[in-house]
Amino acid sequence: MEVVQDYMQALYESGLYPDKFVCHYKQGNFVDVEDPSTGQHYKLLTFCTNDILGLVQSEAVKRAAIEAIWQYGTSNSSCSVLSGRIDLHRQLEEEISAFKHLPHTHLFLNAWMAMQALMDGFCHFAITLPDFRNTRETLILTDVLNHGCIISAVVNADNRSGKVFSHSPEVRVKPYRHCDVKDLARKLKRYAKPDDRIMLVSDAVFSMDGDIAPLPEMLDILENYPGSTIVMDEAHASGAIGPTGGGIYDYFGISPQEVLNRGINPIIMTTFSKFAASAGAAISSYSKELIDLLDVSPTSIGTISLPPPTTAAALESIRQVRQNPELVQILQSNTRYLRSRLKEKEFMAIGETNVIPVLLPPELNPKAFATYMMENYGVWISPIWFIAKPRLRITVTALHTEAEMDQLVDAMVATREALSR
Repeated sequence: MEVVQDYMQALYESGLYPDKFVCHYKQGNFVDVEDPSTGQHYKLLTFCTNDILGLVQSEAVKRAAIEAIWQYGTSNSSCSVLSGRIDLHRQLEEEISAFKHLPHTHLFLNAWMAMQALMDGFCHFAITLPDFRNTRETLILTDVLNHGCIISAVVNADNRSGKVFSHSPEVRVKPYRHCDVKDLARKLKRYAKPDDRIMLVSDAVFSMDGDIAPLPEMLDILENYPGSTIVMDEAHASGAIGPTGGGIYDYFGISPQEVLNRGINPIIMTTFSKFAASAGAAISSYSKELIDLLDVSPTSIGTISLPPPTTAAALESIRQVRQNPELVQILQSNTRYLRSRLKEKEFMAIGETNVIPVLLPPELNPKAFATYMMENYGVWISPIWFIAKPRLRITVTALHTEAEMDQLVDAMVATREALSR
């Protein structure tokens, strides 16, 4: 523990350790936040929530969660293989499958577990069978800026639990430059062997850059490798992009069936913590066999199933999105408005989605910038200071008004002026 203590002391002194706040109350876009180090409370207009469609406080969503508790209790207390699924699980899987246009879906507690289960299952299968042996290696291509849940899963894909039991062949992981399809093509040409099982995995919308993966060009490249698999992590795409909020396929006007017709197997990971007012994740595919395989993967068998109120909240949220596409249209309109206002005031906002990263001049510290805005203007945004290009991370939602977005921009302008003196 001495090494941990020494490291943490250095981290505290460096100023890199994040500030911690306790939220006592939420109403619309306003939160009551306590700074536990001082005990001081702030009423803040927030631009750092991922509740992008404002459904967390929806009466219908809250009612669904409460009714699920009365019917099933607060927990299922075991995994679905041992104690059976509840009907809400089946309904949620069917709703996601309809929303993503992929017929088979499996639920997980979170995206990290979903992605790990997918890598374990796809690369190493599950239960050892005496009369079955796989001899084909797996090649995984991953964008260098993929979310941590993807990176964690793929970098361990060659030594995870599945391989311990099944002794499956080698898994090779090759990163490619961010959204660089030419580099992707080069890496595939260089590393793919004739009998490889090929998987390409990418965020659909990148959580720290706010940009969108070049799906059409990626498919053009994969078409040269028949039988390959493409995995899209739609955590920040669901409910946010595409005419109906369906995600990256909706955005580009491509159906998963068209992808399958080109000899490529589409897989989508959906998460519920952004657009669906809940928690958890799901993997969807055309392959029933893959989804059944995930059900017996170590990640599923060893973990409790999605709790009833969480499942019910996600289910009602997705129904609300599908029935009310105007929520998505409001979000997209707000995104365009805020991005235009930031550009007008000469802030460097990168990306193109409701995730709006703002790069500051090197002399401005994002942490100090965000603290100044909180203490002086009552506006809460997320400072990101521990990556290559420190930034402010702003998330606009369907609940924000133009007046609130103007308030944010005015506070940012005033803070820039104050801290640049």
